[in-house]
Amino acid sequence: MNAPAPTQDELKAMVGQAALAYVPRGEIVGVGTGSTVNKFIEALATIRGEIRGAVSSSVASTERLRALGIEVFDSNAVDELAVYIDGADEIDGRGFMIKGGGAALTREKIVAAQSSRFVCIADASKRVDVLGAFPLPVEVIPMAVRRIMRQFAALGGVAQVREKDGAPLVTDNGQHILDVSGLAIADPLGFESEVNQWPGVVTVGVFAHQKADVCLLAAPQGVQTLSFG
Repeated sequence: MNAPAPTQDELKAMVGQAALAYVPRGEIVGVGTGSTVNKFIEALATIRGEIRGAVSSSVASTERLRALGIEVFDSNAVDELAVYIDGADEIDGRGFMIKGGGAALTREKIVAAQSSRFVCIADASKRVDVLGAFPLPVEVIPMAVRRIMRQFAALGGVAQVREKDGAPLVTDNGQHILDVSGLAIADPLGFESEVNQWPGVVTVGVFAHQKADVCLLAAPQGVQTLSFG
């Protein structure tokens, strides 16, 4: 009799554990946000005595890290991080990603830019050929929402304001999120550069300039390692 396929939760735990191999001992680790990263944080707590601490990309991850006895440093107190470990909503064959499903994309991009190496942890369902099936998160200044929605419409995208409890979601930075569906992002580098120039955009959730160096993909057969040049 075949063993049952691992659950989504078990796949996340599997890849969170595998990411420990990329954590340099004695260093401060960059830590992302989301349900897969939560499993990594639990794994990281098992070696907390072997690391100096973490720089976190969100209030939620900071609280979780501290609750497990891991010291959290302000990003401005650290010059460079050896590694940043975070999930993705989509990742393509070049290591370009869509991120921001957890509304922490701006701080995630800041910590990624501060890190020498980006290790993406995800399950195999996040691997795509072309980015855009997952609605693209874009953090925006509220007064620019309507105009940015029209700019995406001109590209064929349909943007909606993300809500929480019947009102626009407010990020850790005090801004709003647009989720844009209907896009096929064939040139992630060019797309990211263009949208970042639109007045009122804080951060677009395409991670091409801060792409993954390595992706650990959890599948029922085990963890697959993808390396990107």
